[in-house]
Amino acid sequence: MDALQVVSSATQIVSSIVGAVVALEQASRDLDEAPKRIKNLEEFVSDLDNLTRKVKQKHVYKLHNPQLDNQIQSLNALVERLHPKIVKARRIVSKSKLKNFAKIAWSSMAGDPLGKLVNNIRGDLNWWLESQRLVQNVEKVIESTAHDIPARLKITTEQGYPISSKCNFIRNLLEQEGLQRVILIVGLSGIGKSCMARHVASDPPAKFVGGAVELGFGQWCSRAACDGNKAEYQKRLARKICKFLVQIGFWKKIKDENTGDLEYICCLLQEALYGKSILILLDDVWEQDIVMRFAKLYDNDCKYLVTTRNEAVYEITEAEKIELGKDDVKEISKAILVYHSLLSEEELPSVAERLLERCGHHPLTVAVMGKALRKEVRAEKWEKAIINLSTFATCAPGPVSYVNEKETENTLTIFGSFEFSLEAMPGDSRNLFTALAALSWAEHVPEACLEAIWSVLGQESLFSLIVSKLVEGSLLMKTDIDPLYQVHDMVSLYLDSKKNDSVLLLINDSGHEETSFIFPWLLVFGKESIKRIAEQKIEIILSVLEEKQAVITLEAIIQALMASKTISEFETSRASFVSILGPRIEGLISSGSQSLVAVSAEAITNIFNGSDYHYFFPSLESAGAVDKLAIILENCEEPMIQTNVSTVLAKLAEFGSAETADKVLHCIPFNQLADLLSPDAEEWHESMFTILTSLTKVGKSKAIERMIACGIEKTLIKLLENGTEVAQHRAIVTLKAFYELGGRQTNESLQPANLNLLPWEVRLRLESFVLSDQNVRHSPRPQTFEDLIHRVLDSNYKKVLEAMQDLIPFIENAGEPQIRDMILNSPLIRRLLELLQYGNSQQKSMRSESAFLLMKLAFSGGEAFIKKYLEYDIISELVKMMQCPITELHDAAYTAVHQMLFGSGGVLVLNHIFQMGLIEKLVHSIDSKSMKTREVNVRCLLDVVELGNKACLERMFSLQVVEKLAKLETVSGGSGETVVGFLKGMDKCKHISTAERKVLKLQVVRKVRAALKGHKFEARMLAVVDACLSEGSMKVAASSCSGSSRNRKL
Repeated sequence: MDALQVVSSATQIVSSIVGAVVALEQASRDLDEAPKRIKNLEEFVSDLDNLTRKVKQKHVYKLHNPQLDNQIQSLNALVERLHPKIVKARRIVSKSKLKNFAKIAWSSMAGDPLGKLVNNIRGDLNWWLESQRLVQNVEKVIESTAHDIPARLKITTEQGYPISSKCNFIRNLLEQEGLQRVILIVGLSGIGKSCMARHVASDPPAKFVGGAVELGFGQWCSRAACDGNKAEYQKRLARKICKFLVQIGFWKKIKDENTGDLEYICCLLQEALYGKSILILLDDVWEQDIVMRFAKLYDNDCKYLVTTRNEAVYEITEAEKIELGKDDVKEISKAILVYHSLLSEEELPSVAERLLERCGHHPLTVAVMGKALRKEVRAEKWEKAIINLSTFATCAPGPVSYVNEKETENTLTIFGSFEFSLEAMPGDSRNLFTALAALSWAEHVPEACLEAIWSVLGQESLFSLIVSKLVEGSLLMKTDIDPLYQVHDMVSLYLDSKKNDSVLLLINDSGHEETSFIFPWLLVFGKESIKRIAEQKIEIILSVLEEKQAVITLEAIIQALMASKTISEFETSRASFVSILGPRIEGLISSGSQSLVAVSAEAITNIFNGSDYHYFFPSLESAGAVDKLAIILENCEEPMIQTNVSTVLAKLAEFGSAETADKVLHCIPFNQLADLLSPDAEEWHESMFTILTSLTKVGKSKAIERMIACGIEKTLIKLLENGTEVAQHRAIVTLKAFYELGGRQTNESLQPANLNLLPWEVRLRLESFVLSDQNVRHSPRPQTFEDLIHRVLDSNYKKVLEAMQDLIPFIENAGEPQIRDMILNSPLIRRLLELLQYGNSQQKSMRSESAFLLMKLAFSGGEAFIKKYLEYDIISELVKMMQCPITELHDAAYTAVHQMLFGSGGVLVLNHIFQMGLIEKLVHSIDSKSMKTREVNVRCLLDVVELGNKACLERMFSLQVVEKLAKLETVSGGSGETVVGFLKGMDKCKHISTAERKVLKLQVVRKVRAALKGHKFEARMLAVVDACLSEGSMKVAASSCSGSSRNRKL
């Protein structure tokens, strides 16, 4: 039992006890009836006692929660108070019978000991019930108030950077009235401008009631980084401001269609900040106009804390200016050294002061040197470090961009500290760091990319050790939640000077197979100049067709694509690979190499979408690809090759000519497909169902006849009996397509007995193909439709209910054109909407029956009725009913919406849910205090996941559905059921590709990890999610990765 059901279950038992007490009081004057009533009372109290002990034992690890502990303690106290009183009541009845008191005057309860006990027991029970109601009512009031209060935005500080006196000075400026709205903090790179600003913003003055929010810009958002291209610069700036609109809650997600119009976005920014009082930290600003666009916003009480190294930005006149220099950081430099060297102030050698002076007390330089000297107490080592720092600073490569003369000396010292830190590391760490200069560090880089870079340099098993050295030395920064890496802008500047060395290390000095593997990663994550080189090299490899190199490159393309952090990144990378692979697929498929054809097929299925198939597949048709792929299938026993090659054949049939489709249907080995659909072959199911869908779509009854002849229908029915939830769903969808396209005569294996295995909504879909008599018996009295409509419009409650029942035979046949038109032209649907809206709780059966009839109409009549429902906004009413206080109506409303979603016209319902903002209502209900409301709304959201597409899922991500589901798990024991349900819904979704599904699943994992960070259920939940990901298609990805590793080592 869920911990949240404790009070609900206990309340039901206590209410039953109250009923038993009333029965005892109203028992016959003959005391023979009293022992039976007392026995019933004892049984109820025993049930309550057992419930309390069971719940306490099961949720012993949750008793730290005061509310749950108090509720259980109150139940214990209630049981302890009831037991002796019931024993005493039994004793009184026994004594009365011994004295042969056959009749006792119960009318005078005050003088009757049994009556007094009854009153006492009733008082105890009413006290407990009332206390629970009071708690719930108070909680509702507090929640209602809290719901209307906007969240206060927060900024987190960085460890290892102490608070300086300058922080207090800036905070005082922010508290003063009448000063400029912009406070500029300028200083050398790495001197701690951002850290200081975050310290201030992490605890803003109270007048900033909206809290504080940070928006970082960096060199990426500058005209120099765009090579003076004004349009590109404005696009990047608009993208940053869009991100800010999401941060402050004005938008739920970034709207790609608006990110290109900077002026429009700035108008939205004005609207978003209207009336707000927020401290806004604009970090690492490179352009004057960025500050000016924020500063000119009006009708708000916001102030702007700006950090910059650009003197042009510092020249802005309408700003309070604060310069951060050596004297300002000198007071905290020793504390920074202590923190990063892992020594106490007493343990620092006496030469530490000289080291600080040589570092110029520069925080970044001090931090790097401190980590390089971690736990080192010998003075001679520190002396050597001072000498080496000077030497390395003298020999360090000069900065190549965006450093003014004032910064040059400081930059050389910082670069010297990097060189010193690298010198103290193993050679492998130095090589990896140099190789990282080939990557673009404008955005976070996934760990998979760093692993790929390392795989061409050294032994893969050592990666974690090697990269950890760079993190410890402050040369790399790893995010706490995701396996993503970034670097300080000064490290990025240093790496720019090492770009040529990285090219030499990764490309010129590596073997052909190693470079074949690394080029796809550089195309996705490399610097622009490196990307151009990588693209040219990939084109050459796939054109020359040296088998092993081409195989390795294609495998690396798939892996680099799957490393995308978001769907938008995935689409960008996919488009790049399509432009390279598309014109060359004819040569790859015609190569005659089984391994090359197999991996080409895998790349095609992961990279191509419908338009790509349509554009590039005609060349495959003319090149005789069907025959070549069929030959490979005949001689292949490897499931992965079978599935990938069969997928390409199925797509050739779907997007090719009728002649090609016929050839594919005759040559594809359906018996192999049947074997790969067995319950034990779960990892191949997704590909198999994709193949069946394509072949069924193009071959219709002819394809279905071949599939059934090869036993695929029987295999699908076995999946209904023994398959996973996702496999059962896919089998149901495929069987339905079989029976709809192939006709009733194709159904030989599915019998009425099998229907009992299916969920009710699926049984509704398949039973018409199995059961011969689907007619509902009509009412004994013949009634016309007009008579029934007249009765439904009556005001008499009972007559309406009876008429609604009698309408069912007509509704069952709503698919027939005559009956459909008759119903659509009648006032029935409008009347059902009116009955659905009845607010009287006494008429909940009327509302429930209305929802049922609407559901049956949608199922029987299809899209025509759905359009009518949208006209009357019935879907909104059903969603509202799912959230009403009457829990008995929740299931009726959800069942109706569910059936409409999965029936004919379901796409219209789905679009309506998103267009009318109903998705937000469903998401908001995840936080409802009512367990039943949460349950039905979560189930509806999971339906939306299953039926939606990429845009729907991204919208749900922006509404933080995953985070809300993860937090919901924290109050229910961390079983992971709802998050796993979300992942399974994505598995069932047929509107996203296999590759997109993998990327989206990884996004879910990152969101769950972020939501549960530090929670006691974090490990348990992540284990459940990982177990879910390890099933099915994720196994294919794992085997694919392991295969590519083997190939690279050949």
